[in-house]
Amino acid sequence: MATAYVGLGANLDEPIQQLRAALQSLARLPQTRVAAKSSFYRSAPIGMTAQPFFINAVCALQTDLPPSSLMMYLLEVERAHGRIRSAERNGPRTLDLDLLLYESQVVETPALTLPHPRMHERAFVLQPLAELAPKMVVPGRGPIAQLLQACAEQQVERIENC
Repeated sequence: MATAYVGLGANLDEPIQQLRAALQSLARLPQTRVAAKSSFYRSAPIGMTAQPFFINAVCALQTDLPPSSLMMYLLEVERAHGRIRSAERNGPRTLDLDLLLYESQVVETPALTLPHPRMHERAFVLQPLAELAPKMVVPGRGPIAQLLQACAEQQVERIENC
């Protein structure tokens, strides 16, 4: 089984409950199990700042699904939780699931980029990921501790264990 890391985020319709429900949905994916999950973190929105704060987490999945199939399932889970994707990036959402890493694979297709193309710039991803894998080296970007240090000005607050 491969290890994949998924970022979870929400800022609408009771975000903590959205993330808990999403983790349950991820646990039901075929050929997949949730191996670990981070604490929940509160973070300020990036880009479009006139919206509620986000609740974020990261989970580690053990899966036999290939990356493209796993990504399709993540999009289905988002839709099932009321996510409507629009052209507006960084807007409010009921649920956002990002495939951050799949083993150490580097993938660049129209449907999927691995590692996630902006994860190295976002403390709300790096902090919970570092909780699960403190010695992680992000392919093409470097050690997670270094990446997190470069995002030190971004406020991310741990709010609870999940």
